Amino acid sequence: MTIYDFMFYLFAAVTLLSGFFVVSTKNIIYSAFSLLFTFMGVAGLYVLLGADFIAIVQVMVYVGGILILMLFGVMLTNKITNVQIRTGTLQIIPAIIGVGLFAGILTNILLNTEWKASNIEIPLKTTIFDLGRYLITDYVLIFEVLGILLLVALIGAATIARKDSY
Repeated sequence: MTIYDFMFYLFAAVTLLSGFFVVSTKNIIYSAFSLLFTFMGVAGLYVLLGADFIAIVQVMVYVGGILILMLFGVMLTNKITNVQIRTGTLQIIPAIIGVGLFAGILTNILLNTEWKASNIEIPLKTTIFDLGRYLITDYVLIFEVLGILLLVALIGAATIARKDSY
């Protein structure tokens, strides 16, 4: 087993276990923190695949933005309304059945597939340089149109938010 295989299995285990805790825990704060580890595990898998830009975007958008927004929303809502924020149902039996079916299908696929070991070294290459080159050369028109579309959406959102000033 190489270090690459070990890291893959480590990130896959972290992602699967924390994903299971997201759906199985009763406390929504613990569920959100488990979601943090799920997102970080997925970002680690992206790094192992050589998609470094997608891994950085995964961390910045999902971990840095959405998850923190969810945690602040839950924490602030709990203080205002003083509502017990625990999920009422825990569906452990359907979860075990689903995980069992998934494990059975995955085991069947892995056992019935011929794996060929290859000694081909794939050089680690960054994708950010290629992405930047394509955005500035081949896809510059689409890039500019999307920038204008986002600007129009931002102006529209600001106009709707300041509707009372008319």
